[in-house]
Amino acid sequence: MTTPTEPTPQDPTTRARLETVRDEALALAAQLQRDMVAVSEARDASNVDDEHDPEGSTIAFERSQLEAIRRSTLDRAAEAANALDRLFGGQYGFCLNCGRPIAAARLEARPMAALCLDCAS
Repeated sequence: MTTPTEPTPQDPTTRARLETVRDEALALAAQLQRDMVAVSEARDASNVDDEHDPEGSTIAFERSQLEAIRRSTLDRAAEAANALDRLFGGQYGFCLNCGRPIAAARLEARPMAALCLDCAS
């Protein structure tokens, strides 16, 4: 299953790129969590009836948006962590569905790709 061009855990570029994606996503998720707390605290400190304010979005809506972005960010961090696991396990760069190599251009564009283009379609 290995090829001469297969990325390995020792490949500093692939490893660093995946670690950066994971770490940045986790940091953003943590910031979004702090922002959600700040929104809640701001609501508790104010005397505003945001549910009936025609001029602005509700605090619940803002929290909902932040939570959706946070979940998406955590999914991205998990994808990067899974890609790192595949890298260390010698499976990175191979489709989890069919076992064929994933095109280098796809991995360049989406380093967490677990499926080749055919299987992803």
